Amino acid sequence: MMASQQGKLGTLALTGLVVGAIVGSGVFALPQNMAEGAGAGAILIAWAVTFVGMFALTRIFQWLTLSRPDITDGVYGYARQGFGEYLGFSAAWGYWMSVWIGSTGYLVVMFSALGSFGALSFFGDGTTLPAMAGGLVVLALMHGFVLMGVRSAAILNTVVTIAKVVPIGLFIVCVGLAFRVETFNLDFWGSPELGSIADQVKNTMLYTVWVFLGIECATVYANRARDMATVSRATLLGFLITIGLFVCVSVLSLGVVPQEELAAMKNPSMAAVMARAVGPWGGALVNVGLILSVGGAFLAWSLISSEMLYLAARGDKHTAPALFGRLNANGTPANALWLTNGLIGCLLVINHFNEAGYNILIQLASSMALIPYFLCAAFGLKLALGAPAGRGGMLAVTALGTAYGVWLIYAGGLSYLLLSMILYVPALGFFWQARRERGLPVFAGPHEQAFAALVVLGACSALYMLAQGTFSL
Repeated sequence: MMASQQGKLGTLALTGLVVGAIVGSGVFALPQNMAEGAGAGAILIAWAVTFVGMFALTRIFQWLTLSRPDITDGVYGYARQGFGEYLGFSAAWGYWMSVWIGSTGYLVVMFSALGSFGALSFFGDGTTLPAMAGGLVVLALMHGFVLMGVRSAAILNTVVTIAKVVPIGLFIVCVGLAFRVETFNLDFWGSPELGSIADQVKNTMLYTVWVFLGIECATVYANRARDMATVSRATLLGFLITIGLFVCVSVLSLGVVPQEELAAMKNPSMAAVMARAVGPWGGALVNVGLILSVGGAFLAWSLISSEMLYLAARGDKHTAPALFGRLNANGTPANALWLTNGLIGCLLVINHFNEAGYNILIQLASSMALIPYFLCAAFGLKLALGAPAGRGGMLAVTALGTAYGVWLIYAGGLSYLLLSMILYVPALGFFWQARRERGLPVFAGPHEQAFAALVVLGACSALYMLAQGTFSL
């Protein structure tokens, strides 16, 4: 029994992966991101909604790991078990796309932080030619390290996670001491330009999803964990640690810098807020913390993204081409990693020429995660509806989580929902190849055909509207 546990990930390592994946660049841009579309009152409401919704999702992931220990491939496994192979693969695809697009955003904001130091100003806002070249170098180095093995990378991630929480904690203390109630109360419910309270709350939703991407990553590594109880503990601990950090960072900042001024700050805005509270040294410290944090998060997400594609491609019942379901001698899904990092490199180059910027990348990454989250919550609700009457508590939680998933899709907006459909279309080719390898027809039934048709229709609508200029990001 002891031998079978050798090399498995424990609670500390898995919690480190969860916190490391969640606490990346998002927290350092959170003051500006939240203030951009909402006043202090609406931000407090938004965090209350996010706490309830994300706690429900956390409890769903916990419950699923314990009640269905036979499913060891996380988001992909839950969606596949609940709604069939095509929707299961679509969840894996959306999650995979979300992670590697978000990883590109990490590299952009990392070099933007480096550009804040005078001697490195040539990195600019993270989209300059030197920043692109630097991002490609970091990507190559991280790629080589992950190829050495998942467990060694996970251990390093735990160390980095502990280290990067320190400057965030120092920020909370310093900004808390500089907090002024009169500053916090300025335009408490937002200026008229921001719209109604409901609109303001809605404006924050993609950002709150972005900062919590990774809450489920312990379930992705369930097959590498010591047991499913370890996965459950890591998921809850990761949520509690990060929700505390995020609320403190965004809310306390509004007591140092007024909302309108905070909304106009350049990201990473946390550095500017710290500089306002304690002086230039504070801003420099936060930028150093950001670089360390993003490096750790990029490592965690490099592990998670390739792992998700590998999970969909492994075994006899794979839904992604079997090529991506192979491990190298160190237990790393090398082919999946090569494809993932190759796409990150391409997006870095595209981002340089188009200067899309950090906010566009993270909102796109967030929109790609909405359908996977919704499918997992809906699977939990499906299980709870068929469970014994004694599980009424989970019925309420799963219903709440499913409703939150629907709310996120609505709050994300039509533009990003339709754009995400464009990115879901290539999944059809991967799915078709996997089914062909197994000697099966492309779709298992009319419901899968109907969903695929909706994806294609949404993508065509988005392309047409983009061409006509009737909507833009």
